[in-house]
Amino acid sequence: MKTQFEQMMDGLNDVEAFLAGEQKGFKAYVPQEVDVKAIRNRLGMTQAKFSDTFGFSLDAIKHWEGGRRTPEAPARTLLAVIDKNPAAVLTALNPAAFAAAVGSSKPTTVHVSRHRKRQASRGPAKRIAYSAGGKRAAK
Repeated sequence: MKTQFEQMMDGLNDVEAFLAGEQKGFKAYVPQEVDVKAIRNRLGMTQAKFSDTFGFSLDAIKHWEGGRRTPEAPARTLLAVIDKNPAAVLTALNPAAFAAAVGSSKPTTVHVSRHRKRQASRGPAKRIAYSAGGKRAAK
């Protein structure tokens, strides 16, 4: 049985071979499950705002969060990217609207509110900044 390091090195070797054109059929990882409500709550959005912003139907959001349906693979992929880098998705879906929302066509930073469970102190929500290029911005 391979160690975790050996498995990681195998994966890196596969990526390197794919990028060099030596290997075909590289397959991206699509999560089997996504917690839509947790993603939406971390972004500080209502169901309606989340559906409008990212192009999902409001009914789909409600069904996913209620456990009546699960997102198909393409939706799970998009949701995984939204979870990791919402600014990249916003920029890709509608660059003009994204620039207008932040007030500039130049690269900028977007602050996304991430709500956590309320504690006795009821402190402010944690805020994480993303640049328009999709990377977390340094504070």
